[in-house]
Amino acid sequence: MKILIVNTYDRGGAAKACLRLYEGLLNEEVDASLLLRKRINNIPNAHILNPKHKQFSFIKKLHRKFRRILKELKLIGKESITEDVVFLKSRPKGLELFSFPKSNFDITTSSLYKEADIVNLHWVAGILDYESFFKQNTKPVVWTLHDMHPFTGGEHYEEEYLGMDANGFPKKRAKTNYEKNVSSNNKRLIVQALKQVQDLTIVAPSTWLAKEAEKSEAFQNRQVHCIPYGLNPEIFKPRDRNYSRELLNIPKSKKVILFVADSISNHRKGFQYLKKAFEKMDSEGLVLCAIGNKNGALTSLNNIQELGHIYDERLMSIAYSAADVFVIPSLMDNLPNTVLESLMCGTPVVGFPVGGITDMVQPGINGLLAKEISTDALYETLSTFLNTIDTFDCDKIRKDAVNKYDLEVQANSYIELFESILK
Repeated sequence: MKILIVNTYDRGGAAKACLRLYEGLLNEEVDASLLLRKRINNIPNAHILNPKHKQFSFIKKLHRKFRRILKELKLIGKESITEDVVFLKSRPKGLELFSFPKSNFDITTSSLYKEADIVNLHWVAGILDYESFFKQNTKPVVWTLHDMHPFTGGEHYEEEYLGMDANGFPKKRAKTNYEKNVSSNNKRLIVQALKQVQDLTIVAPSTWLAKEAEKSEAFQNRQVHCIPYGLNPEIFKPRDRNYSRELLNIPKSKKVILFVADSISNHRKGFQYLKKAFEKMDSEGLVLCAIGNKNGALTSLNNIQELGHIYDERLMSIAYSAADVFVIPSLMDNLPNTVLESLMCGTPVVGFPVGGITDMVQPGINGLLAKEISTDALYETLSTFLNTIDTFDCDKIRKDAVNKYDLEVQANSYIELFESILK
């Protein structure tokens, strides 16, 4: 059984989840290969797919050079901006990524594709050309969804909200006709491309994303399986709290709230809700630790400690172990890696009752969920957690997480699915 895993990049949340599955399959001695558009990390048996027209003829190269000289001499103007670029620039700031269902890549030309028994697509924006791939493909396809993009017509998350009002509640987002028309045209292309496809199986990591896929026009008649992400329990495990805090220079005497601050400009991540909630708290005995880009927006908070980027997973497990609670204020999400990592390290989680977060957080057992999306609700939930912190059993949190999210559990679920498809 030869499995080809296809993902656009090897960095980012979806890439991390994809690479973990790849590792899990290799651990189970599955003959798996990885095909990427761009590679940064050193990953075993990973290959790069070149675009269809990478090689230019001598005449084309000469023509490009001549045009560049004419531009420098200001004898011709800049090349016209494409309609796609105009559309992307027109979208309101703070929205999640938008991608088009076209690309200059042909997965079916790869020797890895030709050798594979099953193609397992993952986050494939920019590498998958829907129309040509599904027309030429002859292999069974298992498509692992990491967001809503494969069936929305462009949006990676169909965000309901954009911005926060003066009372700390989310503002309803109003889509422009321009946005609706572009998404509608893309969706039509996607549905048409998938119409004649016989052997396509969908996998969603969360119950929420599985339900969204099932009711979508693109996947409504497809088999949709729910298989959660997996983690290596030997990497993400509880570390000594005092040692962890000493290593990261975090005060040992304070309650530590941890969050990831990489995308605080992305409204879906909900940073402004956490910021406002923390401002309402008595922060004397608290410290808010941020992992990610150091950002000026955090300087207004008292007792904030920015740890910067952490790329090493073992060091990340130390950060989770140093915390009393991990907070994820996302307004919409699939099955966040950060929540899984925190639970695997025995650290409780607080968040909003949205998406796959409700799959993972069991109120009163491994964390708490706010009653609604609002600043006050998050403040109240964090306060309740800090007042009842001793009721949470870190050993039990860890044990339950291993039972559900061990890499081996995920890999075996995929192997079972692959084998059933080949039979």
